[in-house]
Amino acid sequence: MSDLINDGKTKVVWASSIANINAPTTTELNAGADFTTRVTPDGLKLDPSTADVDTSSLASTFDTKTVGRVGFDAELTFKRGTTGGEDLPYTTLKYGVSGYLVVRRGLDYATAWASSQKCEVYPITCGEPQNSSPAANEVMKFVSPMKVTGPPATAATVA
Repeated sequence: MSDLINDGKTKVVWASSIANINAPTTTELNAGADFTTRVTPDGLKLDPSTADVDTSSLASTFDTKTVGRVGFDAELTFKRGTTGGEDLPYTTLKYGVSGYLVVRRGLDYATAWASSQKCEVYPITCGEPQNSSPAANEVMKFVSPMKVTGPPATAATVA
């Protein structure tokens, strides 16, 4: 048994349109903007949270809970670029822009989209881009805060 290495095995695409988030097509995914090479190594943040629902009663002597609403804290950190193509995330992901963030994990980044691949599809509206503070020996960066606007498909299958 061996561990799955993460390096080079994540793909991040911004798609403006996906008809069925549970089964995005290769055409829809290839039409999206591949932002993977602009995301910093630690810049993909899609953290789920599950709220607690108290199921205790007046007769309870022990606090009981069940699962409640799920939410996601989502943001991406990008490197800025010197050309239009390299700076596409900064010029695209502006306040109020809506689309779909698609993440594929566990396959080499360069592997083409193909049917039956697993991915995650998040309906997103972008917040105000946040320019990172300048620092010595670092590239210029910005953070795109993202709001998940509906239930995501975290186990989608490419059609």
